[in-house]
Amino acid sequence: MPHHHQKTPLSIPVPGGKTIQEHFGVPSVGLKDLSIAHMVAPPGWGEPFQTPLFDEWTLMVSGKKKVEVDGQVLEISAGESLWIKKGTRVRYSNPYSENASYWAVCLPAFNIETVQREDE
Repeated sequence: MPHHHQKTPLSIPVPGGKTIQEHFGVPSVGLKDLSIAHMVAPPGWGEPFQTPLFDEWTLMVSGKKKVEVDGQVLEISAGESLWIKKGTRVRYSNPYSENASYWAVCLPAFNIETVQREDE
């Protein structure tokens, strides 16, 4: 099929109240080359440091997200984007008072085995 019209993205459960609606990726359509997902991270959400074996682009829709990368603390806001290259140690969180809504694009696709999350 030369196209795939995604009408029902896959809901992926995540600890801490974050919601993931994956449109394209490994669990949703078996795509290993690229993943695209819409995420909403509630206030107080965070995850451990990770050193993914994929590039990840974040495109903020609303709210803010805190990103700890390369010894820096960045704050990305609605309308901004960020590219984290594979092999970079990074931690994402939302310590702010409103939801952080964003799109994540991973190349190759996000995979739980290649995200390489550290123990908390």
